[in-house]
Amino acid sequence: MTTHGPVLPIWSCGGCDLPWPCPTRRRELRAEYADAPVSLALYLGGYLVQAAEDMPWAPAGALHRRFVGWTRQPPAVQQRSTATVPAEPGREARQSAGRMTSHRTRPDPLAGNP
Repeated sequence: MTTHGPVLPIWSCGGCDLPWPCPTRRRELRAEYADAPVSLALYLGGYLVQAAEDMPWAPAGALHRRFVGWTRQPPAVQQRSTATVPAEPGREARQSAGRMTSHRTRPDPLAGNP
């Protein structure tokens, strides 16, 4: 049994006083539900509903991230990605790509060409 349970109605951790689920409880839950990630999300979804009732002032998005959002991240990745989007190809690349494609023109059926 963990000491890192929620203290209601403020939803802090009984073991470390951080917002629940705290990092320790998250690790425990990941281990407990290692083969059942959907069940983990459903389990925490129930707590999310209770927390939303207890803390109506809290933004819904913040509560979702706190209770359920972290379950979709791999265990080693607990922060936002810093990946960048590749730059748009330069003008030369777009022009050379345009030359590689062949464009066929269709006869206009309304032009009267036989």
